[in-house]
Amino acid sequence: MKPLEAISELKTRMARSIIGQETVVERLLITLLCNGNLLLEGLPGLAKTRAIKSLATNLESAFSRIQFTPDLLPSDITGTEIYYDEGGKGSFKFQPGPIFGNLILADEINRAPAKVQAALLEAMEERTITVAGTTHRMPELFMVLATQNPIEQEGTYPLPEAQMDRFLMKVQISYPDSESEIGVLRLVRGEESDSGHGDAGGEPGKVQPIAQQAIFDARRKIHEIHVAESIERYIVDLINATRYPEKYGEPLSGWLQVGSSPRGAISLDKTSRAQAWLSGRDHVTPDDVRVVIHDVLRHRLILSYEASAERISPAQVIDELVKQVAVA
Repeated sequence: MKPLEAISELKTRMARSIIGQETVVERLLITLLCNGNLLLEGLPGLAKTRAIKSLATNLESAFSRIQFTPDLLPSDITGTEIYYDEGGKGSFKFQPGPIFGNLILADEINRAPAKVQAALLEAMEERTITVAGTTHRMPELFMVLATQNPIEQEGTYPLPEAQMDRFLMKVQISYPDSESEIGVLRLVRGEESDSGHGDAGGEPGKVQPIAQQAIFDARRKIHEIHVAESIERYIVDLINATRYPEKYGEPLSGWLQVGSSPRGAISLDKTSRAQAWLSGRDHVTPDDVRVVIHDVLRHRLILSYEASAERISPAQVIDELVKQVAVA
């Protein structure tokens, strides 16, 4: 099976158990293909956890779920050195934590304090974990998929900007439409009939999972996608517009306080190539950039007080960016 066929099959399988959230499925796959990390934000019950579990079910992978709580310790994530007494000789051995998997679900990540959240930073960026002075490498296929509730603030700790910047994309999940919700009712009813419980996120064991090698092959194909100089200039101009909005006048100059870091441009380049490859093209178009720009930039912009007072959302700012910045 060719890489594109394998990824299309993975997408089809996931779509069977994630109804009405096609964008979420696509962004999960783009993040996986770009070797990045994803932050899902949405109200409870909108299939955030289910989408991640569906990906883990249909892909050959080791899945770990970490439920973030205020009393969680960094060692609960990374693992720790444990003393063993064997034949009268004691020694410390490293006991890996749940972070040592392929797909890591960090559920309600903003419920843990900053020290615990920081334990993820090294793994997310460097793909390593350092415990007791020893560095341990993560698996080649590694992805952190974090969820958070946007409205519940009691007992939560906002993610620091440094950690937010390490997420390739931030996807906001909305309510499904009426027809999709009817499909959800029928899907859950069918799962309860088959297995006696719902929220399965897919039926493990019925079909052969997609091999990890398909992901690695797809990544190599995405590296071959051509990005014209005009598209590179377009990406950089969009990022620069977030840093120097005064060049574009009102309303941008009054909305933005801090713009995107270079990671924003890198992420926009990666995700645009993945979007082009999934669309069956060997080159990136301006439309590929526009498709992914909201999810790449919404968590990398700090809006001004005036924008907050006017209830301007990051989505509105990005819409204005796209409107103001032209393709070179």
